[in-house]
Amino acid sequence: MPPRRSIIVFACLILLSTIVLTVHKLGKARPEFLGKLVTSKASNKVQTLQGFQETSSQPCAKDVGWLANFDIQYPIKYAERKIVVRSKPGLGRESLTKVDESLFPEAKEMVATQESHLELRDCKPPITLDVPVFPTSPVNASSMVFGMATTLERLDDSRHHIARWLAHTQAKLLVVVIKPEKGTLATDEQIAIRQGVMRDQGMDVTLVRPLDKGEIYTESYFSLVKIMYTHRSEESSWFVLMDDDTFFPSMQALLAMLGKYDPNQQYWIGAVSEQWWSVGRYGMMAFGGAGIFLSRGLTAVLNDEYETCTTEMHKAAGGDERVMRCVYGHTETKLTNEPALHQMDIFGDLSGVYESGRLPLSLHHWKGGDYPVDLMSLVSDVCGDCVLQRWQFGKDTVLTNGFSIAEYPEGDYANGLDFRKAEETWDSHTVEESVNPGTWHSMSPSRPRLALDQQKIQHRLLESTIVDDGVRQTYVHKGKKDGDPATVLVLYWSREDSAAWGKNSTRSS
Repeated sequence: MPPRRSIIVFACLILLSTIVLTVHKLGKARPEFLGKLVTSKASNKVQTLQGFQETSSQPCAKDVGWLANFDIQYPIKYAERKIVVRSKPGLGRESLTKVDESLFPEAKEMVATQESHLELRDCKPPITLDVPVFPTSPVNASSMVFGMATTLERLDDSRHHIARWLAHTQAKLLVVVIKPEKGTLATDEQIAIRQGVMRDQGMDVTLVRPLDKGEIYTESYFSLVKIMYTHRSEESSWFVLMDDDTFFPSMQALLAMLGKYDPNQQYWIGAVSEQWWSVGRYGMMAFGGAGIFLSRGLTAVLNDEYETCTTEMHKAAGGDERVMRCVYGHTETKLTNEPALHQMDIFGDLSGVYESGRLPLSLHHWKGGDYPVDLMSLVSDVCGDCVLQRWQFGKDTVLTNGFSIAEYPEGDYANGLDFRKAEETWDSHTVEESVNPGTWHSMSPSRPRLALDQQKIQHRLLESTIVDDGVRQTYVHKGKKDGDPATVLVLYWSREDSAAWGKNSTRSS
């Protein structure tokens, strides 16, 4: 072979070896690379995240000493996962997002005794989820003035929950301090102390006494119309009457809803009861627990008619009924119904409401049940309106963020459910001779309830707390029957840009 041809052949062999070696290295890196490829497609408010490849698990050490704070019977099954959220412009809040990856290892770790340190055999790496753009600081709600009538004792019970949505938003809150059924009227010193504590938490709160010393609760409630209007500023556009157990999960969503309406016009915005029999009794009325939103234009009229309305309504049963009678009696305004505001006049198991995938603008009656709305909403400090948002992992696990992790043990059963429909877990009261079976007008579309621990295994939120770089959530299922070990599932939520963490977490203080 001629020397020149030998040199060419030798060079080609070297080039070929380099290509083979490079391809071999890329092949080894391929699983990690594929795990970062995400394409999304939204359809009927169900989004599918494709391209996830099941990543291998590795042993890891975990500190679980904080579990000692809770009444958990050992042995337990344990698993945890870190979720990193990424703010994606243009992405909407979907009812359900499907992820082609399991959330936890198939086999949960068995922990025999209470320990502060665990050596886990099977730990999955963090998973990244895209969420709609979230605010990096509390929203500016200076256009809103809230008002409630309550006792100091009940205000103390609600203070932390109110701080979750009100603190650092520049919205005003007026509280009429009324006398408890049993007890004495609060002193000026007691009122000043409570006001100072709430202001130290970042809330623009003013506590006032009733306009009339002898007035009852319903009169104090209606008097908020005059009191709020008196305390208005140039920015005040919306005046909101509420109960002390009304909770607003997202001020950002609340402002977006109000943004559809001109506050200079006469608007009376609220929601009727979820129960049809209640609507039949009270009519098209904004129920107070869901929040009653009065525009600046309407509030000015009601303020002018305040004395007349007060005289006319001595027989009205509730404060929200007094508002209705004044609106219908002295204006041409009709109720603007916003069904995402919730009076929560439904009873029994309310899981179907919270697990519906719908973002509620308000929630009521949280004091009367096992629904810690303040803990549910804590994750919103990390990812905005992702609270109560749903993700389906693999074929059988659905996370309702801040409320539950549900597993469907019949394998593909979850794929056969229409998750656009709310599960009818609540108790419904039918109305005779009515086409509406009870909650069609408020909770449709809906589907029949599933049998717990058979068709659906539900892990409910036990605790939620701020940790170094985000929020930790703990979900627990106590076992199908006595003697079965409880299952503890833990999620750690953080932002992709962890340096930004803390800018939006001040409301939880």
